[in-house]
Amino acid sequence: MTAVSPVVKPVSQMRLAPGSTVNIQDISWEEFEVILQELGEKRSLRVAYSKSTLEIIVPLPEHKKSKDLISDIVKILLKIAGKSYEPFGSTTFKRENTAGVEPDACFYIQNYQRMIGRRKLERDDPPPDLAIETDVTSKTILDAYEAIAVLEL
Repeated sequence: MTAVSPVVKPVSQMRLAPGSTVNIQDISWEEFEVILQELGEKRSLRVAYSKSTLEIIVPLPEHKKSKDLISDIVKILLKIAGKSYEPFGSTTFKRENTAGVEPDACFYIQNYQRMIGRRKLERDDPPPDLAIETDVTSKTILDAYEAIAVLEL
């Protein structure tokens, strides 16, 4: 009988092709936080965490074009409506021990004044009013956005 040893490799060393999606089950909140730290902020892949499942997504190149187009349309509509806003790009939003998600883009509208000039989220910051997800590579994890209480997706 041969003993099987688990393979242990840091997530940051995984090499995934554009368009790839990896789901890892039974991830604790603490493990999710460690993985986020390991991956750092300057990266092309996106992560989502909900119900102890971590999803790692590597967007396709056309993903950025769609995201930029939709974001530009939102900005135009907000300007026409006379609404002030603060864009927050792709930021990691978390509800401790429950969910974590990184929208392709997001906007603060009701709380825009509170978020002006911010470089980092603080623990008591509200979720964005509008999050944009472009489903080119994978299907958005809706329950993560619900858990974080994003008003519109």
